[in-house]
Amino acid sequence: IILHSSSTRYPTPTATMKIACATLLLAAITGTQAFTAPQPLNARASTSLSVKQSDLDGAQSLIDGILQEKNCGPVFVRLAWHDSGTHDASITEAWPKAGGAIASIRFDPEINHGANAGLAGAVKLLEPVKEAFPDVSYADIYQMASARGIALAGGPKIDMKYGRVDASSPEQCSPEGNLPDAEAGDEGKFGGVGGTASTEDTAAEWHLRKVFYRMGLGDEEIVALSGAHTFGRAYADRSGLGAEKTKFTNGTPTKLSDGSETDKYTPGGSPWVEDWLVFDNSYFTTITDASTSDELLKLTTDKILFKDAGFKPFAEKFGESKDVFFESYAKSHKALSELGSKFEAIE
Repeated sequence: IILHSSSTRYPTPTATMKIACATLLLAAITGTQAFTAPQPLNARASTSLSVKQSDLDGAQSLIDGILQEKNCGPVFVRLAWHDSGTHDASITEAWPKAGGAIASIRFDPEINHGANAGLAGAVKLLEPVKEAFPDVSYADIYQMASARGIALAGGPKIDMKYGRVDASSPEQCSPEGNLPDAEAGDEGKFGGVGGTASTEDTAAEWHLRKVFYRMGLGDEEIVALSGAHTFGRAYADRSGLGAEKTKFTNGTPTKLSDGSETDKYTPGGSPWVEDWLVFDNSYFTTITDASTSDELLKLTTDKILFKDAGFKPFAEKFGESKDVFFESYAKSHKALSELGSKFEAIE
């Protein structure tokens, strides 16, 4: 059963009461500096659930409130991606051995993997949703927060499916090394030999393919999903990339998708585009534009999308049409969000 992001359902009275209680909990456990370095988490071990549609609707309403208050959509996208992006489609052992969107990222050691620096705060920020709606799995909450962050930022409405089952223990975490690098390391190599399969390569394009092909995704998905860099920032203390802050991220107002501006964000980091809280196709028009500010990121794995013969047609097409990009992105995001998931029926 699929819950559409554009759902017009309203929470039941019970769900509304849960939202109010969770809002108080959110205020109690979070401050203005919501996103901190990863710490070991005392995460509950929720596994198999039978979730009601009304609980999913209530969870969505609470997530929307967090997004509107904190402008934290980009970090929720990163959390969901880093959970699902561990998937290895070649592993045929019983679930959840192949990794994927199973919420194993909430456990130590996975939350403390180098690529996940800064995501413990995002896990913490979504804990009130779990408190209010315990029958909604963590895996669903993380993926819902990502999709809603994109939708509320002006991006496409993604045809999300819910009912995921959670990993139940740290022993079900994926090994470190399955996620992509944006730049080569000291030896001129992207990726490494760790993880479930080597992603090491001296060429950015083949490193990306080793990572995404392992998940079962292809060149179009690589380019479309890269387009989400239009949304958010990179931080030196998380990815090792980006400035302490830029003129676009120094606390001055930045544009929202409705045309208004906000200064309700934690200053810092480097964006790929000027309006980094708006989800559109500007990533594809900025990367190739030599006249843009030198404070915007243009990484090796960004620029290769316009050079590699397999990637370039998609990158150019997405730069020419936001509608074409949104159509491809929505399908690619949905596929990524379901990797490795085990679903149960929704009541």
